[in-house]
Amino acid sequence: MKTEEIAQGLVKLCRKARFTDAVDAYYSPKIVSVEAAGDEREARGLAAIKAKGEWWVANHQIHRMTVEGPFVGGNKFVVRFTLDVTFKPKKQRRTMDELAIYTVRRGRIVHEQFFYNAG
Repeated sequence: MKTEEIAQGLVKLCRKARFTDAVDAYYSPKIVSVEAAGDEREARGLAAIKAKGEWWVANHQIHRMTVEGPFVGGNKFVVRFTLDVTFKPKKQRRTMDELAIYTVRRGRIVHEQFFYNAG
């Protein structure tokens, strides 16, 4: 699968909040995911990525989400996520504005890195 096809497919699933389906469809078993902040900034492998996603979904209520892109260049693409969410444990509502850069090799996403506006 070409980068453009993977990018379009990932965005389509993310717009439907089908994040686990996106991981299953497009991620390499050797995926590396890097967060912008936090104690556990780097996760490696599908099990770690899925666990991270499950924690996020369990701890956040999504009120509204927009997914922009993909913006493709070579074997990389960028997606912008804007989410109105409540962090359930602290009952804090906020808007998250995040960019994700994905790298594709051999028809699978092998690396993702997230950047966000901390303001």
